[in-house]
Amino acid sequence: VQLQASGGGLVQPGGSLRLSCAAFGFTFSSYSMGWFRQAPGKEREFVAGISWSVGTTYYADSVKGRFTISRDNAKNTVYLQMNSLKPEDTAVYYCAARLLKAVVVSTVGYDYWGQGTLVTVSS
Repeated sequence: VQLQASGGGLVQPGGSLRLSCAAFGFTFSSYSMGWFRQAPGKEREFVAGISWSVGTTYYADSVKGRFTISRDNAKNTVYLQMNSLKPEDTAVYYCAARLLKAVVVSTVGYDYWGQGTLVTVSS
């Protein structure tokens, strides 16, 4: 079982990035997926989630209107499109999977985690 996050990098304020998280070794379509992030010296926080059943999406207030989460069950991949990036979006971004349950904002309750990909927003 593995989640591989990719797509991070250095981007200027106002720029865009798309993160991907590929799943291996489990039935991806049965899992709600979440994106979390952790900035230096801070706790890991919820960014966005998408449910396993009908694909309902959820966002933290800090990213609403700028980030979009989506999933492609045929490719076993979840995406996070990040637009209008701000320096405060700088963090390591993690994807997580939760079997047959709704998206939750807590880190507790997710079954699998990816290794993280670093996003740096700076001029």
